[in-house]
Amino acid sequence: MTEQEVKELLIETNAIMNGHFLLTSGLHSPHYVEKFNVLQHPKYTQRLCEAMAEKFKDAEIETVVGPVTGGVLLAHETGKALGTRAIFTERENGKMTFRRGFSLHPGERVLIVEDIVTTGGSIREVIDVVKEHGGVPVAVSMLVDRSGGKADFGDVPSTALLHMDVETYSPEECPLCKQGIPMTKRGRTGK
Repeated sequence: MTEQEVKELLIETNAIMNGHFLLTSGLHSPHYVEKFNVLQHPKYTQRLCEAMAEKFKDAEIETVVGPVTGGVLLAHETGKALGTRAIFTERENGKMTFRRGFSLHPGERVLIVEDIVTTGGSIREVIDVVKEHGGVPVAVSMLVDRSGGKADFGDVPSTALLHMDVETYSPEECPLCKQGIPMTKRGRTGK
């Protein structure tokens, strides 16, 4: 899939939304990507993950890892497309970790997948978990990189199906707040 095809699919499924949003990072934005508006359709999820997998078909990936929540679906479908195992990380007492008996063998080659990246904080935590468990993070693959290229994963290369340069604001500096524009509820088109 081309980047334009990905964008068109996200617009068609109302995954790209406009309004005044509070992001998981704590920042505010006039735009939001509601991943589940597209991921609720298995055929679209499969197409997107096949596109993510295509870039790594020759990278000798052994396992695909994604963080809860959307990363679970992406890891599963990308792993399926690559013919590998798919596992996920989740928070326990505020710390990203493997649970449910998931583990990696020393040197295991891992592709890390994520849905929407704004700051990259969660992905950096997943990279740390993979390394702590002896795995080798080969790359990060994102559905949408909305960081404007600012998300940095150190020595781990990254790629995205769609790049969005979307402005974000701290709550104290948010012009939408200053204009009195109410927050748009995420996952809904209404306020």
